[in-house]
Amino acid sequence: MQEKINRVLAAYGLSAQVSPFGNGHINHTFVIPGTPRYLLQRISRDVFPDPIAVMENISKTTRFLQKKIAAGGGDPTRQALTLLPTLDGKDYFVDEDGETYRIYLFIEESFAYETAPETPEQFALSAHAFGEFQKLLAEFPAEELKEVIPKFHDTANRLKQFRQALEKDAAGRAASVQPEIEFVLAHASIVSKITDAIADGSVPLRVTHNDTKLNNILFDANTKQPLCVIDLDTVMPGSLLYDYGDALRFGASTGAEDETDLSKIEFDLTYFKAFTKAYLEELGDVLTPMERELLPLSALMMTLECGIRFLTDHLNGDVYFRIHRPNHNLDRAHTQFKLVADMEAKMEQMKAIVAEC
Repeated sequence: MQEKINRVLAAYGLSAQVSPFGNGHINHTFVIPGTPRYLLQRISRDVFPDPIAVMENISKTTRFLQKKIAAGGGDPTRQALTLLPTLDGKDYFVDEDGETYRIYLFIEESFAYETAPETPEQFALSAHAFGEFQKLLAEFPAEELKEVIPKFHDTANRLKQFRQALEKDAAGRAASVQPEIEFVLAHASIVSKITDAIADGSVPLRVTHNDTKLNNILFDANTKQPLCVIDLDTVMPGSLLYDYGDALRFGASTGAEDETDLSKIEFDLTYFKAFTKAYLEELGDVLTPMERELLPLSALMMTLECGIRFLTDHLNGDVYFRIHRPNHNLDRAHTQFKLVADMEAKMEQMKAIVAEC
């Protein structure tokens, strides 16, 4: 492997003995020692069939972010990712096997939390980070970006895929999950709310991160404040409602995504308020009226969508999400549907909190 990496490094004018870094599950990451240090990553073609499109999106957005940060008096090399160009000026390198690599400047004196938010205050810090990310990119022409995962948050399309899986019943499991199927179909009327709003222009097309979890933020090791949003592979055009809603789906749940004891699963309004308040402090003057109106529903929508995806994979025989036990995807679907039901019961409170914030 080192011999292969040596050929990649040579394209950047570098030479070093690299070491594995981090615990990511998709891309292979290595640290390149020296002053400064760098991170080398090989982009997974299994997850991203068009890695060049991924890199073009990252190149455009990181350069835009750096200009905005510099103009505001910040440090663009610490508050945004910095791509190292190859000797021929490209932001990536493709080797003889067709594998795509990139090198980032290592952001020193920083760290990431590898758990779900442990306090509302910590969750609020992530809201500030992702809210600022959105605010800095508010003027970026999102239509210039490519959909690296087409229809990723098109919930209506996810429902269509679910119906196809249900009709095919490849694993012969449909008869055993009738209540779950009925739950999904009972919510069919809301699945296109966000995409319809994008289509009629009341919700603008924006740059979306699409993986707004706490572990995708670097924090300053000294101040413990958010420093830089990372993992930009899924940056593409969409609605900020996707990012807001998915952050709450994961961060405001009181239990693990695959918890089997559903009595432990609730949607925590304290976390919801903390995140929403911080998010709107960053973006309050950027949002359109329809975006504000759909904030509470977006949390429910992203949770429903995730549950639909888990149940679809269960019907298909667990071909997409990795499982570690029988009915693992079904357990995951159950937690998401429990959260949806809890959000529905608390929707008026959620709307009141958004209005207050």
